Amino acid sequence: MTSFTNPSDEQIKQLLESAKHIAVVGLSPKPDRPSHEVAKHLQDFGYQIIPVRPATDAVLGEKAYASLKDVAGSIDLVDVFLNPSRVDAVIDACIELNIPAIWLQLGVVNEAAALRAQQAGITVIMDKCIYMEHKRLLP
Repeated sequence: MTSFTNPSDEQIKQLLESAKHIAVVGLSPKPDRPSHEVAKHLQDFGYQIIPVRPATDAVLGEKAYASLKDVAGSIDLVDVFLNPSRVDAVIDACIELNIPAIWLQLGVVNEAAALRAQQAGITVIMDKCIYMEHKRLLP
């Protein structure tokens, strides 16, 4: 069986430079949660954040959507803050919607789902923090 490998630093840097619209799945409206803090930093870096969280109207001043399928505009990257057991459904939606890249945050490890997304032609970064990688690769 093939094991998952993250893209190179250069590929991750190129993704961070080219992405403009980042859907944050599991974005909490609570300021003390990691998803909220990371999304705020991404806004500060100039990205448009698209909150994806059911039963929430807005987060960080942006309209929230119940699912990726409900998002009206384009999505360049999906940043996932969910329990690894919930990642399969996100991968399915990303494949169906032809989303080019998925970022599974620190601790969000689902190798089978990540490999399935890669096999569908999606760039996948797993078990890394997008904020820390942005600071490291684009100082």
